[in-house]
Amino acid sequence: MSYKLSATLSAHTSDVRALSTPADDLILSSSRDSTAIVWRRDPSASKFTSDSVFHASTRYVNAVTYLPPTPDAPKGYAVTGDQDGIINVYSLEPTKDDPDYTLLGHSNNVCGLRTTPGGSIISCSWDSTARVWKNFNPAYELKGHENSVWDVIAINEDEFITGSADKTIKLWKEHKVIHTFSGHNAVVRSLALIPDIGFASCADNEIRVWSLGGDLVYTLTGHTSFIYRLAVLPSGDLVSSSEDRSVRVWKDGECSQVLVHPAISVWTVSTLPNGDIVSGASDKTIRIFSASEDRWAPTEELKAYEDVIAQQSLSSHDVEQVKVETTDALGTPGTKVGQTKLVLNGDVTEVHHWDGSVWEKIGERVEGTSGGGGGGEKTKTFFEGKEYDYVWSVAIEDGEPSLKLPYNVSENPMAAAQRFLERNNLPVAHVNTIVEYIYQNTPGQTLGTGGNEQYVDPFTGASRYRSSGPSAPSGPASSYVDPYTGASRYTGSPAPAASAPSSSYMDPYTGASRYSGTPQSQPAATPAKPASILPMLQPVLLKEGNLVQMRAKLHQFSNDMMNEISTSSLAMYPEEERNIDDAFAYVQKCAAGNRPTNPLRTVHIDSVIHVLERWPTSQRLPVLDLARLIVAFCPESVKESGVKERFFECLFKAAEWQTPWVKSPSKPVEMNVMLVFRAVANVAQEGSGAADGPWLGQMLKVVSGASYGTLTPAQRKPWATMLLNVSCVTLFTPLDTSSRELHLSMIFQVLEEEKTDSESVYRALVGLGNVIYASKQQNSPLGGAQAAQVTRSMRDLPTRFPEDRVRNVVVEISALLVSGVL
Repeated sequence: MSYKLSATLSAHTSDVRALSTPADDLILSSSRDSTAIVWRRDPSASKFTSDSVFHASTRYVNAVTYLPPTPDAPKGYAVTGDQDGIINVYSLEPTKDDPDYTLLGHSNNVCGLRTTPGGSIISCSWDSTARVWKNFNPAYELKGHENSVWDVIAINEDEFITGSADKTIKLWKEHKVIHTFSGHNAVVRSLALIPDIGFASCADNEIRVWSLGGDLVYTLTGHTSFIYRLAVLPSGDLVSSSEDRSVRVWKDGECSQVLVHPAISVWTVSTLPNGDIVSGASDKTIRIFSASEDRWAPTEELKAYEDVIAQQSLSSHDVEQVKVETTDALGTPGTKVGQTKLVLNGDVTEVHHWDGSVWEKIGERVEGTSGGGGGGEKTKTFFEGKEYDYVWSVAIEDGEPSLKLPYNVSENPMAAAQRFLERNNLPVAHVNTIVEYIYQNTPGQTLGTGGNEQYVDPFTGASRYRSSGPSAPSGPASSYVDPYTGASRYTGSPAPAASAPSSSYMDPYTGASRYSGTPQSQPAATPAKPASILPMLQPVLLKEGNLVQMRAKLHQFSNDMMNEISTSSLAMYPEEERNIDDAFAYVQKCAAGNRPTNPLRTVHIDSVIHVLERWPTSQRLPVLDLARLIVAFCPESVKESGVKERFFECLFKAAEWQTPWVKSPSKPVEMNVMLVFRAVANVAQEGSGAADGPWLGQMLKVVSGASYGTLTPAQRKPWATMLLNVSCVTLFTPLDTSSRELHLSMIFQVLEEEKTDSESVYRALVGLGNVIYASKQQNSPLGGAQAAQVTRSMRDLPTRFPEDRVRNVVVEISALLVSGVL
């Protein structure tokens, strides 16, 4: 009899990653929501309910298993493993949130746990080892794999089998390797013992069944994407779960049933002693399927579930590539369970599969027109919310899971290859290999030549980061697309005469609001004398930003990483997600003029640091953007001793900063550096502690590793703004002599090298005026050489930038040099 839905268990708030099903009335589950849940079947209602919840980690709980009863735990233990490499053991009676035992030894994510009838615990980890624990103490460390160990099973109390990302399987006697099984061409993700035969293993979309002697017994194929987990039914038949939205049941070497799920990733599958199948998926849900009719869900619930499955939109890589037929084809029985048919029903292409007795609709395929020269109608594949002609699974580096390579035939293959490598933080040396792969896998297509193509924005997939054409000398050097919306731009415009940058000029980040100063006197035959600009006391804080888009992009990146097995460990952990959302909420209230009473704390800063430390270059932009807003609106959050140092060290590392700075060809790196400059500009304000001790001078030394001429237009304004804001700080707390000299030399670079952007020059010029004003007030005048350099740097500014505001500040600075403080 076929398996049908029996029950749906919902309590987790994120992906269900692991299951253990030791008894017909007991299920253990673990999740990315940092918890493990104990589910028990109510004998009276025959339904599973949540019995207890263990908050097993602050990060993902990726493994769970059941340890048989002991005198101290008459109902046994739940054993969990998390991303920190920590194994916790909880008694199921009495239950309490604190673990009874904590097993330390792994240095990375614990991705698999098993137990033996004798009470041993076997664990495996991304640290390339497996470990055996007896009486809650280490017994053996299984070292020999060259990459992550994804699964481990016990044959008996002293013999074990491990599967690894190094594509091998090893048989162990205690801590010694007895035999190595080779043959898989990808990461070995799961293992399962098969009575009277040996064991099964899976890699990519293939299952292999082996004898313990090393012979390959048979191979099973049918899944269309990664297989994540294997389990064995009491009958000895195999069950597998996959990225292709399904659980498959295998009998006598053939697929006997496909259980389609309304979720992309079916991460895990297990079996109950009564033969029921339990799955856990990316939709936060546990499902139980039974072959016993008396345990099937009510008819109306089954119908509702079938309707949900039938309404799925499946992209072409979710189904086999077969021809589209008419509805008459459904009258012909299938040749094997799991066989797929594409049937044109009106304007909709339906996906049906053969369940052994009838054709069952499992979704609708998305259609689109070809973007290339192939002609006719072509299936489009959706990847990360965008349509592509192709989405391939590509294994770039040995021992690592395949990565998704999306491509449209209208694209320049080189641009697509660069985007792929950048997105996955891979060496650019692979670019020719990827280009060749694209050509080999698009036979007969006319590919985009890219003669006039622009680089695709890695954040939006549509807009580009690009410079505008040359502008007039009085305008800014270039304009840039807003990285979130693709609409707002970095732009400058002529400023009012004698304006002060502290007022409301355009924030160059958004191109909308402006720090422009108050308008001067109305035109008249004899203009009124402009008001003095110097000293300018208040810094220009770069607070503008599209918070909605910023937060959405950050969560999108995290979700994308979570849904790919190769990057799932990089996604935000639940606690980080809460802290970062708190930070967004705080900034949002401040931007609305409703500053919260309680400031952000070190825990919020730490979460930003941890995410930046893990995320690849192309995904860091919204995190860095949030970082610069945190220091702008809540400077006290980094004031505590050591926090500011750690925070900015992380920011520069995330921007891949190096000294001396060499301009990077990478657009994400360019934007990341720009945002770090903005953060440095924003921290130079009262309340941040920037002037406490030598830190500000040290920060100037770090930034001075770049010469102004190597910076892009988007980076120059925040650099100049930083110099201005540092000068505002020094009006009250002077820099040491060497730091002041460095500060001046950086200002001189802007004034002497900038040829087109008057805003950057104006901000640096006001900063210079503040430095000179402070030097006189603090009785520490500039030396003769420095005064001469000031004069030289300003000599042609009124001619190069014929604006009243530039000329007025030059006049004020000259007066300070000649006659004393005005």
